[in-house]
Amino acid sequence: MIVAFSLSPSGGPSEASDGSVHDAVAAAVRIVRESGLPNRTSSMFTEVEGEWDEVMDVVKRATEAVGEFGTRVSLVLKADIRPGRSGELDGKLERLEAALGS
Repeated sequence: MIVAFSLSPSGGPSEASDGSVHDAVAAAVRIVRESGLPNRTSSMFTEVEGEWDEVMDVVKRATEAVGEFGTRVSLVLKADIRPGRSGELDGKLERLEAALGS
């Protein structure tokens, strides 16, 4: 499965004067990267690929890390659950580029 998720703290001192939450996001991304699971981070979401239990454990730990930066955490999560498939984090993009003729 692939999970795309975004975390943001609120209600605490984590927000800089410009509203930035980059330190909290960095704490979450660090957990994802240290998990060893295939992952990718963009400006809006982090994607992680693996089996249900291992992916959800990473999301949970990342959420807990962001929770250290505020009294609330907002989590947006989208999952592509496709049993028996792996390597889809790159595979889906490769098929898209092929369809585009790139």
